[in-house]
Amino acid sequence: MNKLGLNEIRKRFLDFFESKEHLVRPSYPLVPQDDASLLLINAGMAPLKNYFMGKENPPKNRMATCQKCIRTGDIENVGVTSRHATFFEMLGNFSFGDYFKRESINWGWEFITKYLEIPEEKLWISVYENDDEAFEIWNKEVGISPERIVRLGKKDNFWEIGTGPCGPCSEIYFDRGEKYGCKNENCMPGCDCDRFIEFWNHVFTQFDKDENGNYNNLPKPNIDTGMGLERVACLMQDVETIFDIDTIKYILDEVVKISNVRYGSDLKKDISTRIITDHIRAVTFLVADGVLPSNEGRGYVLRRLLRRAARHGKLLGIEGAFLYKLMDSVVDVSGEAYPELVQKKDYIKKVIHVEENKFQETIDQGMDILREYLEDMKQNNTKTLSGEKAFKLYDTFGFPLDLTKEIINEEGFDIDKESFEEEMEKQRNRARNARQNEGSEGWKEDILSKIDTQITTEFIGYEVLSSCATIKAILVANNTTDVAVEGDEAILILDKTPFYPEGGGQVGDKGVFISEGFEASILNTKKGANDVIYHEAKVEKGRIKIGDNVNAIVHENLRQSTTRNHSATHILHKALKEVLGDHVQQSGSLVTPDRLRFDFTHFEAISKDDLSNIERIVNENILKGLNVTAQNMSIEDAKQTGATALFGEKYKDLVRVVSMNDYSIELCGGTHVDNTSQIGLFKILSEGGVASGVRRIEAITGFNVYEYINRQDEVIAKICTVLKSREDNVINRAESMVEEIKDLTKQVSSLKTKISMLSIDEILNSKEEIDGVNIITGKFEEMDMDTLRNMADTLRDKLISGVVVLGTSSDNKVNFVVTVTKDVIQRGAHAGNIIKEVAKIAGGGGGGKPNMAQAGGKDPSKLQEALNYSKIVLKNQING
Repeated sequence: MNKLGLNEIRKRFLDFFESKEHLVRPSYPLVPQDDASLLLINAGMAPLKNYFMGKENPPKNRMATCQKCIRTGDIENVGVTSRHATFFEMLGNFSFGDYFKRESINWGWEFITKYLEIPEEKLWISVYENDDEAFEIWNKEVGISPERIVRLGKKDNFWEIGTGPCGPCSEIYFDRGEKYGCKNENCMPGCDCDRFIEFWNHVFTQFDKDENGNYNNLPKPNIDTGMGLERVACLMQDVETIFDIDTIKYILDEVVKISNVRYGSDLKKDISTRIITDHIRAVTFLVADGVLPSNEGRGYVLRRLLRRAARHGKLLGIEGAFLYKLMDSVVDVSGEAYPELVQKKDYIKKVIHVEENKFQETIDQGMDILREYLEDMKQNNTKTLSGEKAFKLYDTFGFPLDLTKEIINEEGFDIDKESFEEEMEKQRNRARNARQNEGSEGWKEDILSKIDTQITTEFIGYEVLSSCATIKAILVANNTTDVAVEGDEAILILDKTPFYPEGGGQVGDKGVFISEGFEASILNTKKGANDVIYHEAKVEKGRIKIGDNVNAIVHENLRQSTTRNHSATHILHKALKEVLGDHVQQSGSLVTPDRLRFDFTHFEAISKDDLSNIERIVNENILKGLNVTAQNMSIEDAKQTGATALFGEKYKDLVRVVSMNDYSIELCGGTHVDNTSQIGLFKILSEGGVASGVRRIEAITGFNVYEYINRQDEVIAKICTVLKSREDNVINRAESMVEEIKDLTKQVSSLKTKISMLSIDEILNSKEEIDGVNIITGKFEEMDMDTLRNMADTLRDKLISGVVVLGTSSDNKVNFVVTVTKDVIQRGAHAGNIIKEVAKIAGGGGGGKPNMAQAGGKDPSKLQEALNYSKIVLKNQING
């Protein structure tokens, strides 16, 4: 058996099934496309669900992939066991109603025995206990002895999830030998010992389970196989754990080098080393697929993994950020198979580095607080950390709950998760409401699924904005129908349409459908499965039925404005890379007739100079009059042109490449101008952050810029009128007025101080004595804080020994200042504690140092009561 490298095994698998006429597709992103049911892709077949369920037609009925996967359900076992990992690759070959058991079994055997050269005597087979067909194929066609074919029950060899498609499985096992066994002479697959390792599962989806529990035969059964690449690499390389595989060990060796620990000498350090090794693989691939750290969803998964790895780095004695350097080793071993890692290397490194630095800033302080919590728990003999304290670590110091749990579990403690969940409920409600809002039009998706899957729509809107077309389907009132009448809100589907469907950030077209006696307003246009384009319509008059012809007319001005904005986003994307760097990647966009919104990866606010430069570059390229062309080509040819893929697009094998001379080349299905000069002008309205590591630019183009300039002219004219100045001198006039106001403000402040000081002697004479300590209280109206503090300092100095409590009120607020001399502090007085109690009376709060403190309140009517209460607080302090 050859000791093949992981990358070589992957290549041989894909090449083999390509020779069997399978479409070999690159791995889908870890972020599910058009599947809200999954947070992250966790199985090889997950991205293909719609093909298996018949919702979409596959590009070919035979496919093969090596799919990137993330699972965190057993994260506490990662690094502890030999096989658990958060990131893994799943090899799979699939048939959608094409071949079935015979081909799947025979090809599987051919691959592992001829191409991987695994000795036949090392291989065992399991089949579902009632699957005689699979048993016969293995025995009579492949030639496996019946003694090495094991029949297992539903738990082991039948795949089903509730109702729907399901079927028996057949698994291939590798016999590691008696030394790994349980000493039972009847040991075989299905035993819990470590001797037999299952490495390739063939699922035969041949039944449709109904609600009554009946298993009905599918007219077109499917094949879904899954073989863990890391697991089969362990077998091929004859190593004990996945961390000993060539590619993963390469990363682990880098961890050892950075940490300067000797792997294999200390179990705890070995676990930390393996956790870092696994997590940096997962983090690198997640960031490459567009995930950014956050406190929700998949962003939380990324943050949790990254911070867990950083914490284990600290346990190994690694100082400062290091994961961003370590990701280079992941790119070294996986970059050839996954070129996106190479293309986005700088970007990935930047994201990891920024997140590491954020965590480094808080981890030490958070760990100190957590150690205090642990010490308190030990002293109070309690075994549970309160949810409130766990939430503080999460909310203030960025400790994911799982990280806090892991740390305290190591000390023999646990967390009150119920009270933690109560603290999180508001955030959950916000997220839940957002999801509900997103799914508010779910009924449309439900009824669209009832349409004949053979119906498609030809999009002709690149060339024309109006066309005669035929009604192919009508959906009204949550159901399919043959007719739509006046007053109906309906979904109308045509055989061809000039209406652009919402996608790639561009909004759907609006317009009208007209025929004799019929008119409908088209409010939006969207795309469904299998390239169906549907029009959300309001029937204004008449009636329409399936088979009728209509004139479909796009709102020309709205389309043209949207088109200008879309073309501008392409130029903006390129300009951002030129000014800020190649790490800039699009993270989302919205293109409407009114404006464009462009989200991109960057890690700090853009300076005014850079923003001005970006705007200038965009306008320069608009005025150069670059020809804009669109060409359909294969995805491979598109990559050769250097075309940039846009966020959120699900590309097929044939893609559309939009070029603006050689300045901008991007994959895009949207509508565009013929020449950049048609954009007119480009103006940035705003720039700001929308998420960790993501910035947003909003801008306008064309006639909207003209209207914007007119509005600005009106504002300038009004300012000139108010300041009584000419336009060419308005700035000088404004600056001189600001200086004049500053001078007057200083004069007023000085006069207030002088006036207040006139009453110093009067206030001093009002001092009282509380158990041998002098205290002065004073009440003022509309006094600013600087003046109040100055007066308090003056009174304290003149008092020599004692406490000064002053307050001032305005219409809707109160401010307090307390000062205490050193000798009185020694007697127990504390300015911060005094002001805290005093401010409460006036509906406020505050604090400060023993010698000086200030605070605010909300109720001016309580000012005198609060000042009087300060004497009681002082008496309590000095009397202990």
